[in-house]
Amino acid sequence: MKSHRIVIALLVVLAAALAVGQMVNRPFHNGSVWTIAFIRTHAGMDNAYLTYLTTDWKREQEALKQEGIILSYKVLTTEPHAATDFNVMLMVEYKDIATMEANEAKTDALGQKLFGSDEKIQQGYKNRAEMRDVLGDRLAREIILEPKK
Repeated sequence: MKSHRIVIALLVVLAAALAVGQMVNRPFHNGSVWTIAFIRTHAGMDNAYLTYLTTDWKREQEALKQEGIILSYKVLTTEPHAATDFNVMLMVEYKDIATMEANEAKTDALGQKLFGSDEKIQQGYKNRAEMRDVLGDRLAREIILEPKK
């Protein structure tokens, strides 16, 4: 009976060693996760929207960064090539998807602390709708072009 257990234990160890030996060795690994919003400002509203970004939006991102909820944020502008193209990209970097999802309640609470009630936050969305259209958003993962250490 005792030798039977030893044989089973050895088989388990052997199977684990074979599984580790067969793991894929990739020359890259997953990095941080970015949310990217594609914005089209209305005609003549570029300055107004960028002013909003440098005030309320930046204040929110800095607070999220200070709380450790996000790693960084960026705003990129570009020239649209068609009437349906974006001209502003808002990018927010998270450690990973799990961290982003785990902090949704904290993010909501921080938004209310910074901007007030849900009604005030909704009014802000309405005010920004006069300046821009959100054409869509994406969740993107950064790929680090070196093996995981």
